[in-house]
Amino acid sequence: MRLLDKHDLMPAAGLAAALVVAFSAPVGRLLESVRAVEQSQGLQLLPALAILAFVFMLHQLWKRQELRARTLASDASAREATERAADMARLVALGQELARSLDPESIRAAAAAHLPLLAPGRVIRVVMRSDSAWLPLVLASQGPAAEGRGTARAPGPEAASRDVRFPMIVTEEELGVVTVSPAPPLSVHQRSMMTAAAALLAVSLKNAALLREVRETSVRDAHTGCFNRAHALEVLDSELRRARRSGAPVSLLMFDLDRFKGINDNHGHLCGDAVLAAVGARMAAVLRGGDLKCRYGGEEFLVLLADTPLAGARRVADVLRRDIEAQIIPWRETSVSVTASVGVAAAGPGETDGLALIARADDALYLAKQQGRNRVCVADAFAAADVSGQETPVPARRLSVR
Repeated sequence: MRLLDKHDLMPAAGLAAALVVAFSAPVGRLLESVRAVEQSQGLQLLPALAILAFVFMLHQLWKRQELRARTLASDASAREATERAADMARLVALGQELARSLDPESIRAAAAAHLPLLAPGRVIRVVMRSDSAWLPLVLASQGPAAEGRGTARAPGPEAASRDVRFPMIVTEEELGVVTVSPAPPLSVHQRSMMTAAAALLAVSLKNAALLREVRETSVRDAHTGCFNRAHALEVLDSELRRARRSGAPVSLLMFDLDRFKGINDNHGHLCGDAVLAAVGARMAAVLRGGDLKCRYGGEEFLVLLADTPLAGARRVADVLRRDIEAQIIPWRETSVSVTASVGVAAAGPGETDGLALIARADDALYLAKQQGRNRVCVADAFAAADVSGQETPVPARRLSVR
């Protein structure tokens, strides 16, 4: 704490001058006494006192500078500790957000929100590896360094030579990479934060992939790769509710493999499994990726065609039936083939009862069986028509014509 500021210097100088004038006589007598002692004893007291006073002043000045340097260093350390604590809090927030993220979309949102806080004023890209390609996951930026930069892209040789790269690795598998623009340069602490963030992202992406794999396994049939009945019913109900809001058409195919029991009896159940697998593969090849393919039970399959009217569903059903009929399935020293009977139904306006829609498609399927198998029959709420367009009443009861 300073005793005097700049406004007090002039009064202080005046006071010092007054004291010098007031005590000039006593000081003069004191100096004369000192000179007398010096002459009588052969001493040099005044030069010695001057040297001591000068050394004392230098010592005090050095102590003052050292104290100031220590204060500045302490302030810098406190600021650095505060910044590191804030960065750790941001890293913890990123980890907590990623822990709640179970899919790539939520991981993307968490990374875009939190990564720029760990390296402000820079462009940050996150890309993930998919097979042999790099897919952009995040393009995040904060501050003027982001101006004029383009959209997310894969880190090519040019980016590799400029940007600072932090690989996302889990169990020696590189899942992707985080790249940070080099200006302004990253500090050692910021590099450690980005390395930790990349590790958190890698673990989160790996967990999301494992969860997706578990979900896929739990809702898919092992032989055909199609979804199981429970999952199909959930998706059907959801699709019907969406169609009710949007007015989009929804159609359903239900088909059964003709005389499948004979294949099991003549060639064994392993051959039957091979046929089911071949039919599942054919469905994946013929149908759209967004079409829901379900093994409804045994040799019975269900296909949900979103945004597809009844006429389009009938064409898809006939293409699928022809492909199944033309497929030759090798089995040991021989080969087998199979045909399918298909029932088609479309949801009515505002309809939300998925089981009623399935029942209509099932009735049309049994009509196709009754009419000789290996054909398509189309049902609506009151009647069914075969692919030739001839109207035929749907039977009131199911027939055992597998």
